Amino acid sequence: MYLQKITLVNFKNFETQSFDFESKINCFVGNNGVGKTNVLDAIYYLSFAKSYFNSVASQNIRHGQDFFMVQGEYLIKEKLDTVICSLKRGNKKVLKRNGKVYEKFSDHIGYLPLVIISPADRDLIIEGSETRRKFIDNVISQSDKNYLQTILKYNKVLAQRNSLLKYFAANRTFDALNLNVYNEQLKSYGEVIFDKRSKFLDAFIPIFRERYKSISNSMEEVNMFYKTQLMGADIMELFDKSLEKDRVLQYTSVGTHKDDLTFEIDGYPVKKFGSQGQQKSFLIALKLAQFDFIKSQSAVKPILLLDDIFDKLDDSRVEQLISLVNNDNFGQLFISDTHEERTEEVVRRTNQSYKIFKI
Repeated sequence: MYLQKITLVNFKNFETQSFDFESKINCFVGNNGVGKTNVLDAIYYLSFAKSYFNSVASQNIRHGQDFFMVQGEYLIKEKLDTVICSLKRGNKKVLKRNGKVYEKFSDHIGYLPLVIISPADRDLIIEGSETRRKFIDNVISQSDKNYLQTILKYNKVLAQRNSLLKYFAANRTFDALNLNVYNEQLKSYGEVIFDKRSKFLDAFIPIFRERYKSISNSMEEVNMFYKTQLMGADIMELFDKSLEKDRVLQYTSVGTHKDDLTFEIDGYPVKKFGSQGQQKSFLIALKLAQFDFIKSQSAVKPILLLDDIFDKLDDSRVEQLISLVNNDNFGQLFISDTHEERTEEVVRRTNQSYKIFKI
């Protein structure tokens, strides 16, 4: 699978622009602010029907325009597939494949597997638990549609339970039987989520540690741990114990929507004790492990987007990173960088076909 061509219309800072791509390495070079990352985000859009960087879809429409459109032409098993994502102000986003409109975007997730490595990934370290849960869910969902549907169902029931708690508070009433209906559903979906996240991390963590070892020349030991309230606990008992707290807070304080990951380097939190270079290496290893996992599950090489990848990495780590992608384990790569000479020097060493676009 590879992306042959992309066409952008009124997408972010682009009025109308098309790019024809190489099957292996494609580089976007230019000064900051010219739109290199926007092209990568457009490619991301075609896999997930949303931006990696901006959750407000209408803000991806070019200033002064009423709509945007991103179209990609993919070669998949020697057949051409066309995917179009578009949005008109005031209307719902539309996603089409080969002319057919998707009723549910979730049906598309995993069809065009993709991994992005970006400076924005630092949110995985510095932000709250929701960011890390979304990372886990994104990795599993690209190869497990049942898991994605379970997450969507869980979140819907969670929102209903929270609304009921707010209703109780506003009307000074309480109905334990009604609340228990939602508890039972959250238990059912939550146990599936907990089980799949546990099994995923059992497989994923060794891959991640091996990836970090390759990037850092084994200079540091890294690890991650799954934090969940469901470990060795019965969720219905947790609901009972947290009932009064939930009624005061007016939201559900226990469940898999509170899961988290702990990131460590040499036994200490990466957030506090990791240098900028170590944190970046940690995140790159995390994302390359994501690539490995998705590839092993789907038997397809995901598209890999490397946004501003060389910033804050010393020469030895850049060398290690490039050596990792210089083999047949990887498919199509897209790289953005501000230094054209540096980029060309690095990609030339891969002995792969490449194309450089000056933005």
